[in-house]
Amino acid sequence: MSYTDKSTNLQQNFDQENLLHRMTNRIRRSLDLQEVLATAVEEVRSFLGTDRVKMYRFDADGNGEVIAESIHEQRLPSLLGLHFPASDIPAEARELFLLARQRSIVDVARGKIGLSPLQSSPTGKSLESENIYYRRVDPCHIQYLMAMGVQSSLVLPIIHEDLTQLAKPQLWGLLVSHHSTPRTILKRELKVLQQVADQVAIAIAQSNLLTQTRAKQQREAMVNQVTTLLHTLPTIQVQAALEAVITTFEGAGGRLYIEQSEELYTWGDQPQLFNKLENSLLEQHPVWQNWLNKSKNGEILAISDIYKVSGLRVLSAAFRSTQIRGLLVIPLRYRQNFIGVLSIFRNEFDTEILWAGHRDQNQQQLLPQISFDVWREQKRGQAPEWKDEEIELAQALSHQFSMAIQQQQTYQQVQSLNINLKQKVQQQTAELQKSLQLAKALKQITDQIRATLDFKTILQTIVREVRKLLVTDRVLIYQLLDNNSGTIIVEDVNDIWQSVLNVEMPSECFPDEYAHLYLRGRVRAINNVSTASLSACHQEFLQCMQVQANLIVPIKMGTQLWGLLVAHQCNTPRNWQDAEIELLQQLADQAAIAIGQAQLYEQSRRAEAKARAKAVELEQTLDELKHTQTQLIQTEKMSSLGQLVAGVAHEINNPVNFIFGNLAHATEYTTDLLELISLYQLHYPQINKQIDSKAEEMDLEFLAEDLPKIMSSMQVGAERIRSIVLSLRNFSRLDHSEMKPVNLHEGIDSTLLILQHRLKANADFSGIEVIKNYQELPLVECYAGQMNQVFMNIISNAIDALVDKNRESREMQVEEISALKFGEIEHKNNSPIPSNTICISTQLLPEKCHVVIRISDNGLGMSEDVKKRIFDPFFTTKPVGKGTGLGLAISYQIVVEKHGGVMKCISEPGKGTEFWIEIPLQQT
Repeated sequence: MSYTDKSTNLQQNFDQENLLHRMTNRIRRSLDLQEVLATAVEEVRSFLGTDRVKMYRFDADGNGEVIAESIHEQRLPSLLGLHFPASDIPAEARELFLLARQRSIVDVARGKIGLSPLQSSPTGKSLESENIYYRRVDPCHIQYLMAMGVQSSLVLPIIHEDLTQLAKPQLWGLLVSHHSTPRTILKRELKVLQQVADQVAIAIAQSNLLTQTRAKQQREAMVNQVTTLLHTLPTIQVQAALEAVITTFEGAGGRLYIEQSEELYTWGDQPQLFNKLENSLLEQHPVWQNWLNKSKNGEILAISDIYKVSGLRVLSAAFRSTQIRGLLVIPLRYRQNFIGVLSIFRNEFDTEILWAGHRDQNQQQLLPQISFDVWREQKRGQAPEWKDEEIELAQALSHQFSMAIQQQQTYQQVQSLNINLKQKVQQQTAELQKSLQLAKALKQITDQIRATLDFKTILQTIVREVRKLLVTDRVLIYQLLDNNSGTIIVEDVNDIWQSVLNVEMPSECFPDEYAHLYLRGRVRAINNVSTASLSACHQEFLQCMQVQANLIVPIKMGTQLWGLLVAHQCNTPRNWQDAEIELLQQLADQAAIAIGQAQLYEQSRRAEAKARAKAVELEQTLDELKHTQTQLIQTEKMSSLGQLVAGVAHEINNPVNFIFGNLAHATEYTTDLLELISLYQLHYPQINKQIDSKAEEMDLEFLAEDLPKIMSSMQVGAERIRSIVLSLRNFSRLDHSEMKPVNLHEGIDSTLLILQHRLKANADFSGIEVIKNYQELPLVECYAGQMNQVFMNIISNAIDALVDKNRESREMQVEEISALKFGEIEHKNNSPIPSNTICISTQLLPEKCHVVIRISDNGLGMSEDVKKRIFDPFFTTKPVGKGTGLGLAISYQIVVEKHGGVMKCISEPGKGTEFWIEIPLQQT
């Protein structure tokens, strides 16, 4: 790209001026720097008509980056976003760009470079004429451009001057134009491009100024926000302020440590101390404190990489579990006082830089670069840098935090003084009120003690009210025994402490002189058990009860020491007040009076109870005598009945056996005689008149026919007598007086056979139907005779109930008939008297351990009152002379007491009665 000043086209000059004006306006319309740069390169490329125009910005490390670019029809590859090393532009060239504002025009084809400075380098004065100095270009430079595909290039420096400070100008970057073919640069074009570069420099300065202004506003807003949070007494919001500060600094976490109160506020990621220091604070670690002493004069420590700080090498392990690498330590000081420290953490970050081609550092750029392909350089774990404006903000925040915390501490001190003063006033008022309350409480407790004469109630009331009044952990009464030992008989204790009730004090811990001193009225107040002058035994005894302070007053009964009233403080030592000691003495005196009255009352109660117990014992003895008498009467009665039945059965059994044994022979003889008579009639047809007359007289034919029938009926009668005798023997069971396995069904059947005459119908009674529902039962171990007695009593009562029912039914029918005759009632169909039934059922319960016998009738039933008393001795509902009231009572004793079974009655009026008898198969 060559340079010339020849231009004969006036319209072109006008267009150039118009283009410059338009481009300048477009640049100045926007405050966004990137938009300004994009507009500039687009307009410059359009103005020059070249293939590529780019904006190249220098970094702080000397490297550069293409931050804006315009390419025509992709004739050259894009370099946007690519970095170039500082070595690509020699230092002397940079110096000329900055000091002389030198422009360079390179014509690759001719191998020449034209240099056009705007001002003199040594003096810095502007040059009025744009002189061009041509020389041969460095071959390396030519190869560098050719590798990029460039045949002509134009480079203009962009100088940045700070408008707010008197700082030296800086080389901000370069405006570069590349063309793939040779091109001549006109003088007017160079002038226009220089003006564009100057406008870009102005835009950069304005953008920086705007950025600084906005950053300053943000910092002021942050300071105002923190100020609002910190200076809103009395509710200073330290935690919220800390979070706001960390967010503003884009930190990963942070902490605020206040030295005076050792308070620590944290937010976000935090370091973790290790081993024995896990429960310690980082700010209290000696290494941290020694390192921080350097900054207690107010210096802010901005650390980009904590792992490179030798003073924190010991503590760096605490950060290993986090990504924290940057640390900003802000000491807080108010005047000459160190308040604390505010720490802000920043995490490490990864970077990726796009280079224009790979650089071989070993060759140290001895050869020009021949490839500009994109090369990605990745760096991990980069340390964040703290900017100057951030440190400035930290200083402002340090002042706000220091002042706010100091004010808060001062406010708290004032509040504490006010509270102390208020507490003193309240304490004095409370003491006066307490004196009044103690007097009232003493009267109230005295009234409660005297309201009862129960010894335990009095003692419990004393310890409960005393503990409540003294606000102590435990109150107890210790009673002295005759052998100079003692025991705790009553206590009232806070739930968090163990009970010591019934604990006995060793006699050696309570010497005789103690008793003499307490008898003379000694009061002992121990404020601290661990420091009191006590015997080792006494001190150990108190410690085992968790006592740290105690107050002891004696309870005297006349001239004797009855016991001690003791108050325990278990959580901390306590200074006992005179008012408390005096109150406890007065209560002990009242307790002594109440205990004496209670003891007298207790003695009278014991005498009364003893008399009552004696009366109850006599009553029980009388009941037992009656019960024994009843049993003896019934036993004797049943024994006599059994002996009578057994005797009758024995007396009847002999002749019955004789008759029953000879009936067979008599029947056989009669049959033979009748057969013989038939043979005589057959072989001697001539009838003797005398024989014929006798045969006719005795009606021989009828006799021959009726005599076998008579013999048969006699045999049936004899068998009936034998079964009755056998039933009597089974019922009496004289051979089964011991408990043996028996068949209960035989006992029930024997009882029914004995009572058969009462079951039959007669003129006044319709008879009773017995329904048997027997299940197969095993042999049951029991007293057979006693169980038969139970069956006899229950079945007899059932028969009586059915007889009464039958009688009442007939009486009602008679009354209805009489009333019908006299016209008192209308005619009704006479309903038959309902049948009388007794149902007897037996079963083996499912567990096969018990047998149940149920005997029910459809009689009149019982009321609830009668049913409750049927098992009581001598209770009966029958008329005088018809019942003793002992049958069911004895039956209940036999089933329940003798056999360990169950006997109950189920009955309702009009629905009959059922007796449930349940006994075990085997007795244990």
